[in-house]
Amino acid sequence: MSLRAAPDLSDAHILVVDDRPDELRFLIDILRVARCRISVAFDGLQAYNRAQAISPDLILMDVRMPRMDGFVACRLLTSAPSTQAIPIIFLTAVGDLEDRIEGLEIGAVDYIVKPFEPAEVVARIRNHLKRARGIRPLEQLPVLPDHPDASLVRAASEILLRDLRNPPALDDLARLVGTHEKRLSRAFRDNLGQTVFEYLRDTRLRIAHRFLAETSMGIGDIAVEIGFSTAGNFATAFRERFGVTPSDWRKQCMRGDMADTAEACQADA
Repeated sequence: MSLRAAPDLSDAHILVVDDRPDELRFLIDILRVARCRISVAFDGLQAYNRAQAISPDLILMDVRMPRMDGFVACRLLTSAPSTQAIPIIFLTAVGDLEDRIEGLEIGAVDYIVKPFEPAEVVARIRNHLKRARGIRPLEQLPVLPDHPDASLVRAASEILLRDLRNPPALDDLARLVGTHEKRLSRAFRDNLGQTVFEYLRDTRLRIAHRFLAETSMGIGDIAVEIGFSTAGNFATAFRERFGVTPSDWRKQCMRGDMADTAEACQADA
């Protein structure tokens, strides 16, 4: 993938930390092409203070820096409640195996080896953002009426949204929220008018609807991401739900044939 083909990360806020102006400029250029929001720090102490203030989605940080190096900053960031969940990717030279091991041991999620390959930088950032965010930014928990078992549905929905690829079986899901299968199934029917399976399937398809409209992910990749066994099964389910094939829906969003494509690509059907 060339730099020009980098995926859109316009919803991501990245803190870049490096004391070398040339490397900093190069990283900023890469992230600008991917449409990230960018903040900058020049050493570990500044990175720590800035992260506390702005809560970035991800930190891209050099290891060797004056005043406070990346390792010390990483320890501080991963121990502070306000920043401990922010993924940290270290930047390191090719031969620094000991650095890479130490960084992973103290809480970094990954390393990018210098010299930087733009496609790799963007791909690693994108993957770690997906892992950190899970699927919840794409699908909100259902708004439920004031019902005695509404809390069970909310808790079960949150568990399902964490991993659409491998959701727990109904009996395991019920156990995780502190109830039994019959009560959980009844709670879903009473609150949502759906079985647990119907809710899971509908949620997967609504998320796919947005993936197709808002990302360049392949249809097969989307099918895997949301938990379908094959692209064919996904395409059939999508057409039944929305009355259009996945490829045709994406084409509609790209062409702008709908009256207001921007709104339609974001709306739930």
